[in-house]
Amino acid sequence: MSDSEDAVYEARHGFDRRTSGVLAVAVLFSAVLLMPGTGTPLVLRIAGTVLFAGGGLVMAAGALTRKVAFRVDGTGVLLGGSPLRYRATTVHIPWEDITEVVLWRQRVPNASIPWVGVRRRDGAPSLPGPGQGAITRAVGGALVPVPFEVLQSSRAVSGWRLDRQRLADAVARFAPGLRIVDGH
Repeated sequence: MSDSEDAVYEARHGFDRRTSGVLAVAVLFSAVLLMPGTGTPLVLRIAGTVLFAGGGLVMAAGALTRKVAFRVDGTGVLLGGSPLRYRATTVHIPWEDITEVVLWRQRVPNASIPWVGVRRRDGAPSLPGPGQGAITRAVGGALVPVPFEVLQSSRAVSGWRLDRQRLADAVARFAPGLRIVDGH
């Protein structure tokens, strides 16, 4: 393996603590709903079981794909997409379009979700995919602590782990002088 291949940082979808916890809750709720004598109407028990078991299966299937969630290499940054719609939601951003790497958190009730993304240079080509309209910009801009353009070029660190040191090492190797802004 060459030095540049050693410096590549890649994280893959899999079972992290959050995914495992959600799966455990889905199994628990499904089991409770299937227990006889709970007094819950049959139609609600069936609907709840389909919802929780189905959601758990979708999460497990996504984790089992082991697709690339995030990658930093000599060509730029790959923002891996949703495991279930991977091709349609994956985007590669070349180094010449990146001005900084941004780590940030989305606050939600009783928790926060870490995100990683990039700030892109003015005039960089638009990113493919949904979320280009004025309504999406307004809603997204009101709900997150980063500019909408950073939100568009970010991914939630969910279903995979971010190793900050390896990220910093890869950025230093492939884009010397590029800042990593840590808004955590």
